[in-house]
Amino acid sequence: MPIISQRSGRDERAALYPAELLPFFDDSFIASFDFFEEYVERLTLSVLRTTGLDAACGNDTTVAHAVAHAGLRPEVALVPASWIFAMLASRKWIGVRAGADGELRYRIERALPALDAEEILEKQRAHDPRCLPSFEIAALAAAHYPAVLRGQVSGEQALFGPEGILPWVKYFSNDNPIYTVSNKVGAIAAARALPAGEAAILEIGGGLGSGADTLLGELERTGHAAKISSYHVTEISPLFLKRAQRNLAARHPQSRFQFSALDIDRPFAQAGIAPASCSLVYGVNVLHVAHDLAATLGELRSALSESGMLVMAECVRPFPDTPLHLELVFNLLSSFRDAVLVPGWRPNGGFLTPEQWAAALAANGFEDIRIYPDIAAIRDAYPSFVVAAIVARRA
Repeated sequence: MPIISQRSGRDERAALYPAELLPFFDDSFIASFDFFEEYVERLTLSVLRTTGLDAACGNDTTVAHAVAHAGLRPEVALVPASWIFAMLASRKWIGVRAGADGELRYRIERALPALDAEEILEKQRAHDPRCLPSFEIAALAAAHYPAVLRGQVSGEQALFGPEGILPWVKYFSNDNPIYTVSNKVGAIAAARALPAGEAAILEIGGGLGSGADTLLGELERTGHAAKISSYHVTEISPLFLKRAQRNLAARHPQSRFQFSALDIDRPFAQAGIAPASCSLVYGVNVLHVAHDLAATLGELRSALSESGMLVMAECVRPFPDTPLHLELVFNLLSSFRDAVLVPGWRPNGGFLTPEQWAAALAANGFEDIRIYPDIAAIRDAYPSFVVAAIVARRA
């Protein structure tokens, strides 16, 4: 997320970013974000070697051929391997061309650079150690790539096993600037979208409570906290839900909380969510992992009252097929990779473009759809700006 626009060669942040977001994307944050991207790219070079994918790239090779040559399990490895090659090709560290059949072929055309990821980690440590949890999660994922892609362990076991709990607790924290920016963007959008009168809020994928904490703080700051009649926090992980309950009760003792386990791929009634009971449904970095996005959007729509609002803070893919750095981590998870695909708006699991999100919502009973901030207006200048809130009204 460079300071300098790729479109003009000048700093265009003040012209393109909403004024209220500018403080969150200051020079210090951008330096950390740039360090994170470089760190992930260097880890990806290492993963190419540790998985054996490099050995298949002496000549032009397809992803499927490289996966087979390296002895990886295709049902697990095809999506992560495609991302690895696309990320390295975006840095021109490996070559890419389209074959006569239209399929991409990759080749190591010259010696791969010898770049040490630890060098970037130390630069970040000196610059702002608060961001290190994001780097720790990326390193955790990179270390497990060989075992996961060979089918020796699932991505879920690798990332959320005993060694992963503490890193995730630190990652999903408002003390981590790289993560909390999503909470801040989502909170501002949600506070603005809050319907008039008393409001019942449902949060899906509430994690450890940092999203709810930020939203309630924004509602208090803007004088809307008294409107909240109830705040229902749901989360699939019992451990995370328990911690969220403890954290939020301590920080917002006046709020009327309810806490329930919820799998967004299951009927919401199982978590006691009645139809048309919510004024606002909110979530941070959760909707993109819905297995059947249409089904989950249907549940969200049913939970909303007439003209109720949906606000989802998401990592948004600026252009189709652009590899995003966070995918190093999340491509290991079957819930991220293995979505029900729908032509036109769900071409892949995981992150979607602004146009795909808008089409998905319009196809599933929502209107007045907005992306905040307007990624389509920003992406030519700052293609690394990928944090946004998807806002829509129940039709």
